[in-house]
Amino acid sequence: MIKNGDEPTLRPLRTTDAEAVLAAFASNPDMAKQGSVPSLDDAARYAENLLSPESPHKPLAIAHNGTLVGLVCVSVDAENRSGWFWYWMNESARGRGWMSRGAATVADWALTELKLERLELGHRVNNPASGAVAKAAGFLKEGTERGKFLIGDQRIDVDTYGRLRSDPWPTY
Repeated sequence: MIKNGDEPTLRPLRTTDAEAVLAAFASNPDMAKQGSVPSLDDAARYAENLLSPESPHKPLAIAHNGTLVGLVCVSVDAENRSGWFWYWMNESARGRGWMSRGAATVADWALTELKLERLELGHRVNNPASGAVAKAAGFLKEGTERGKFLIGDQRIDVDTYGRLRSDPWPTY
């Protein structure tokens, strides 16, 4: 992303982002679907696990005025030259298009610099904003996994998306 006035930047996740990670997880109950981060120690472990040298994850922070407000990550499957693509954003930063641009940039990077051939992701059908991010990042819907998640006492469908290196690249 290009830094321009009040625009966000894309940078590597840092262990010093723990406080902002905790704030993001506390910003919306729906963030619990991304994992359990109830304390600052848990947030520090969350970042450390993503940054571990043994980790298959490639986490990049969306930062506003230097503070992490979102995360885009590719969990790399090197053997298959593919990656599971995922993202989240602090409630306070949603609705500005930042995640769409960040996701598109990270997807482009993963397909070129990491030399991956396929990226895939899934989102709950009751989260259309996540689907909009996927489409803006150049992902194509491949199907719906019916009743994939049990949330409370309700089964929730998941839409699945893929992006190949050979697919048309998004404009943003």
